[in-house]
Amino acid sequence: MTERAAPAVLAPPLRASFGPAAALAALLVAVLGVRYAGDSEAGRVEARIRAVAEGAGPPWRQLAVATDFLGEPAGAAMLVAAAVTSCLLVRWFRAAVLTVVGTGLAVGATTLLKHLVGRTINGGYLSYPSGHTAFATALALAVALPAVGRFGPGRAVGTLLVFAAALIGGAAMGWAQVALGAHYPTDALGGWCTALAVTPVTARLIDRAADRRVGRTDRAALPERR
Repeated sequence: MTERAAPAVLAPPLRASFGPAAALAALLVAVLGVRYAGDSEAGRVEARIRAVAEGAGPPWRQLAVATDFLGEPAGAAMLVAAAVTSCLLVRWFRAAVLTVVGTGLAVGATTLLKHLVGRTINGGYLSYPSGHTAFATALALAVALPAVGRFGPGRAVGTLLVFAAALIGGAAMGWAQVALGAHYPTDALGGWCTALAVTPVTARLIDRAADRRVGRTDRAALPERR
């Protein structure tokens, strides 16, 4: 596969969907951040959700612990390495870049937002938004966006598939964080929205940078005019 044939990580049919989605997600992150700035308690609805999630039996708690590990540095590194290796094997170089950069920026954004918002849990740990949830969501998007764009099921179906992947990845990790008492439910929602805001934009920037590089290579290959 030549560099020109490399598939975009944010295919044109998906751009019209995920541009507005990223903007709305960023707005929701900001609204929740303002709402819970400096807070250190769960709201009434959040308390009920936490009570149900944390009251699950031992098998569910073990599953939550295993899921949480995948968002820890060691587990996350394993997942990213596996995804990048898979992309390189099929020569999806842009997708490999998105996997690393997209997840890194999503987690980095949550780290910055935690210090700006200042919401705490469990005696002072910064909690909003959830970095674990943002990582899982960003990884799901980094895999789903190029895969769906590559096989071209159409804008409506493709958008649905990518959102489903992001929802499954984010919901699984978000549930684990709430079940383990590490985050409030809105922290998980904020992490999901952070990844949804950051990853498509990162994908578009990667495509533009790669396309410019291809264009410069093509111009350099043209014979000089005499």
